[in-house]
Amino acid sequence: MPGSATERTVTLPHPALSGADWADAWTATPRRRFDTARQAAEAVHRATPGWVGPLMGLRTLAVAPFGLKSGLSNRGLAPADRIGLFAVRDDSGDRVVVGMDDRHLDFRCVLDLDEADGQQTVTVTTLIRRHNRLGRAYLATILPFHRLILQACLSRL
Repeated sequence: MPGSATERTVTLPHPALSGADWADAWTATPRRRFDTARQAAEAVHRATPGWVGPLMGLRTLAVAPFGLKSGLSNRGLAPADRIGLFAVRDDSGDRVVVGMDDRHLDFRCVLDLDEADGQQTVTVTTLIRRHNRLGRAYLATILPFHRLILQACLSRL
């Protein structure tokens, strides 16, 4: 049903990030069809609610003393090489992978575009490989926001 997001089970290991030790996935039926996963990923990014911007600004300030990346370093990439702040790692038509690596964790966001019974679905899978206690603490802190943001973006799709 368009407008709602459903959580799915993720099996690890996952080919998009070897060694990932945490993952989640959310699926939605979009209101409009997409020709490629990249188009869907760009639409998900544009569907980010306005309240996320200030939250990300707060996150950037909070992690600065720990020397963690803010994602702003990817702004220098050409638009074809990024979606939002995240570098495109792979783009194969029905799947696009974005992400970044940092000293506390490595992150990948995989968007799969699927077709079944004449209905298109978009699945966003988040994969994390935590490197240390800071990575575990960071993930525990952002997890409630991560879930809210993904559900909101997919519901608006």
